[in-house]
Amino acid sequence: MADMTSSIMNEQQNSGSFRDPSGFVFSANGRIYRRINPCYKATYDALKAEQVYDKLIEKGFLVPHKEVYYGEDHIDLEAEKIPFISYPYEWSFSQLKDAALHTLALQKQLVEWGFSLKDASAYNIQFVNGKPIFIDTLSFERFEPNPWIAFGQFLRHFLYPLMLMQMVDLRANQLLRLWIDGIPEDVIYTLLPNRKWLSLNYWLYVKLPYSATQKYSAHRKKVQRTLPKEKMLKLMDALQMAIGGIKPKKAPTEWGNYYATTNYNEHSFDKKTKWVDQFLQAINPKTVWDLGANNGNFSRLASAKGIPTVAFDIDPLAVEKNYLTIKKTQETNLLPLQLDLTNPSGGIGWANQERLALHQRGPADCGLILALIHHLAIGNNVPFGALASYFAKLFNAIIIEFI
Repeated sequence: MADMTSSIMNEQQNSGSFRDPSGFVFSANGRIYRRINPCYKATYDALKAEQVYDKLIEKGFLVPHKEVYYGEDHIDLEAEKIPFISYPYEWSFSQLKDAALHTLALQKQLVEWGFSLKDASAYNIQFVNGKPIFIDTLSFERFEPNPWIAFGQFLRHFLYPLMLMQMVDLRANQLLRLWIDGIPEDVIYTLLPNRKWLSLNYWLYVKLPYSATQKYSAHRKKVQRTLPKEKMLKLMDALQMAIGGIKPKKAPTEWGNYYATTNYNEHSFDKKTKWVDQFLQAINPKTVWDLGANNGNFSRLASAKGIPTVAFDIDPLAVEKNYLTIKKTQETNLLPLQLDLTNPSGGIGWANQERLALHQRGPADCGLILALIHHLAIGNNVPFGALASYFAKLFNAIIIEFI
């Protein structure tokens, strides 16, 4: 048992952590904690006694944490701080796909140990050093031979947006900004194109759930079914196969091959690289956000120095290529994300505070704004004063290239 007083000074509850009666996330003095309420104590004790938490952390499934207080009134865990909190509507296709596969692999492992995920929210996944990791230590419960309670949520948060990104548009995960609990069954049923009828995934995971929802909502009765461990594992295998077979929609994008068509010659590109590197050394920032990063060439000047760096770009193909490069080369300290600066991620959910706006997740020590200003000021008619005001919210220092 941890030997520590129950009071942590200056507690501030996370605005997006209030729905789960088992506990909540809060911060204090720059650290991240999770409060466990008495109703979850027995499950927590079992998970700890059977070393489930330790094994999940060792296998890279779960964010590390340590117990700092254990009492009858509550339990407090200090969690390893995530460098930057991102959301599924900011991820590339492969990031969302990897997050889905991570969730399924985690569920399979839990089931084998006699536990299960009680929710499968995409918001329980974050990316650290190029890899997905699960962050909710209270999402586990004892396995019971019942249908997976999180099945519908998994479809809405992962499978449905991935299917739309394959069949309709690579930017379809932006719909997750409209529906905070994932894309509803009736919406995916309506949006998928006519060729959906040729897809087994459509029949198993769209048509049947949609028909069941319509049928049982109309008659208001529940059908009791069982799902023993071996069938649950087969379901996970089937979902892994379904997710693994989904490929991104192939279509040209405006900036997906920017550096193949840029007007920089080799000399000017090298000179720009040298200048940006010198400015970074002079500023010596702890965090960097690169706006309009494309494939992350200049973001890597920061991440290679061990600086946690976020590479934002509006183009989903550019972000996808950047993420795949990170996976291939096993890079760390670099997170590529989709962002339209003329319509940046805003606060959504209850009171517009469950998922934070971009500026609420800053400021970053340094911003890279290279060959971007003219697109905003001329191409989108954003006044220079408005740009300066917004960037002042995002950054403590800025490296700007204006062309």
